[in-house]
Formats: sequence, C-alpha cells, structure tokens
Amino acid sequence: MKRIVLFASGSGTNVENIIRYFQDHPKVLVTLVLTNKQDAKVLDRCKKLNTSALYFNRPSFFETDCILEFLKCQNPDLIVLAGFLLKVPENIIDNFPDKIINIHPALLPKYGGKGMYGMHVHNAVKENNDTETGITIHYVNKNYDEGAIICQFRTRVEKSDSPDDIAAKVHELEYEHYPKVIEKLLVGA
Repeated sequence: MKRIVLFASGSGTNVENIIRYFQDHPKVLVTLVLTNKQDAKVLDRCKKLNTSALYFNRPSFFETDCILEFLKCQNPDLIVLAGFLLKVPENIIDNFPDKIINIHPALLPKYGGKGMYGMHVHNAVKENNDTETGITIHYVNKNYDEGAIICQFRTRVEKSDSPDDIAAKVHELEYEHYPKVIEKLLVGA
C-alpha cells in the first residue's frame, strides 16, 4: 500500500477531494494530514472524513527536526502539499528527495514565488489581461515554486472573468487533475 501524507494551511478543499478520491483505493492510502494553523478548517474536514490530522507549530517545523522525525516514522511514499503556505525546510526536502509535490494555481513560471498564492495569483492574472491560466503540479525544492514541473493544465480566461471566476476555473482543474496525478506518480497508469 502506497502512503500519502498531506500538508495544508487553510480550508482543505483539495485535501478533502484527495481523501475522497483515495478513500476506497486498493493501492493508495492517505495516512495523515498535517497543518500549521491551529484553527484551519482542514481539521474539521478531516474529522468528518475520519482521517487523522495534526497541528504543528512553527518552531517544530523550522527550528527542530521534530516534524522530520515524525515524517520518517510515517514512512510516506509521497508528501503532498495542498494549499500549504509555508516553505518546506531543507532538512525535510533533503530526506524526501522527489517525494514532495505541490500544486500552484498558475502556469509556472508565471506568478510564482513568495506571496503568490490564492487570490494574489488570480488578481495578477486578471490585472495582466492573460487569456489563459491554469495549474502547475511540481516537485518541491529549496525555492518557492521552482521545482521540476510534473505537468500543467490550462483554462481560458475571458475578458469578462472576475478574479473569483478565474479562481473557480482553477479550482475545477485542481479537483479534476491533482488526485489523478498523485495516483499516477504512486502506482503508474
């Protein structure tokens, strides 16, 4: 059985989608969700989905090997960032080479880097009058949004689209493609 650990910082809609996708999967199991926010809505979602979830604080992530050692005990085949806003420390990246992936709500390298997440990205797409946007699924390295790209999926942006409309189109791509890409990475396909 292939094991996934998910990281999230917010409401957890992608986490819920991934958990539901793999709920009865014969070869893949979501073992745990970790969050850096004590009041993150993802914790409520996990409770309803009967999935283990834990909160961790910044010092345990950045100043000690606590989270690294915990992850080693979990023995994940893949660590999946799903709306996780912190930069992953080098000690974790070094111990899980090519086993940490992220989803970004734009077509990298456009609109990547520190501070470029969620509505910040969709507002930038609108302000720059882009005719398309999408998602990028990539490996995590030591720099924000610069890891090797696994795949990208695109959607049109109409002149009349608001940033909220753009966000909705991007969320559709995320929900459709992220679980399938995770599955392909873990079991082929």
